[in-house]
Amino acid sequence: MASDFVESTTLRTRSGVVLRVRAAGPADASLLEEMFVAVSPEDRRFRFLSAPDHINRVQIDPMTHVDHWRTENFLAFDNDTLVATAMLACDASMANAEVAISIRDDYKGQGIGWCLLEHVTMEAKRRGVKTLQSIESRSNHQAIELEREMGFTARTLDDDPTLVVLEAKLQP
Repeated sequence: MASDFVESTTLRTRSGVVLRVRAAGPADASLLEEMFVAVSPEDRRFRFLSAPDHINRVQIDPMTHVDHWRTENFLAFDNDTLVATAMLACDASMANAEVAISIRDDYKGQGIGWCLLEHVTMEAKRRGVKTLQSIESRSNHQAIELEREMGFTARTLDDDPTLVVLEAKLQP
């Protein structure tokens, strides 16, 4: 199913922002590098669970070299500006998947995270995923609250008390 490439779609946030969302490819590496410059240092830490000053090609490559079935990285554009990215990474059985979302600092608070999480959840369901997870820093209160509002339940990560796993059981 690697050829099941997701076409561009248009999403509208609750605040009225119109996003054009499409799958990332190798040619998008520079766009992602530029976008992550506009992501706050705290949010980069939350996304990568470390505190890099700059997101480099080693971290970008897994976002742009995907099979478009088990792994997909969605890019969200406001006009020509890349404002967010949402990664869906499924396990080999396609039963479980992880989601990770990053939003430019100047676009936060406009419903983009909610809209992208909803989009990724629907895409995970379409692919047959049964459980969608997000691993969050306990300090990432905004993401944890958003995911709980969307029906995710939280549990501790056994080997790291600084992290929490938020999980949604997906119905077909």
